[in-house]
Amino acid sequence: MSAETEGNRLPFEPKKKRQKPAKAPSNSTAVKQESGNKEKKKPKYTKEETAIPQVVSQRMIRRVASFCGVPTALGIASLVCSYLLLIYAGIKLPPVAVLLVNMGFFGLGVLGITYGVLSASWDEDRVGTLLGWSEFTTNWGRMLAAWRETRQKNI
Repeated sequence: MSAETEGNRLPFEPKKKRQKPAKAPSNSTAVKQESGNKEKKKPKYTKEETAIPQVVSQRMIRRVASFCGVPTALGIASLVCSYLLLIYAGIKLPPVAVLLVNMGFFGLGVLGITYGVLSASWDEDRVGTLLGWSEFTTNWGRMLAAWRETRQKNI
């Protein structure tokens, strides 16, 4: 699968490939360059061409804040609740149970970061759904395809 086809192309990916500069005609009187003065390679695309659009970036930030923030807040609240239960109600919860609940919420918060980014619609014109499952599956497929393509190039 190539990311170059229109159906598989990322919405904010540059639409056209850059043309290679034409080679200068060789000249017998051309001055040889010193081996220490090698030309630096120019980047394939500029930062502006490959940057994530502001609208998509804000959408990702909102989703990460909700999918990561809610479980993290619940993790902190579970610590506070277990403390308040011990102090005011005299209910002593097993430390392992408090630890596991806390780790579960913080683990969901970490996963929420990834899900928040991948569940946002990467198309500037389309907002996407509330939970973003269809966007997640689409973006996950794009990410896997890019990893496979990069892996094939490196072999």
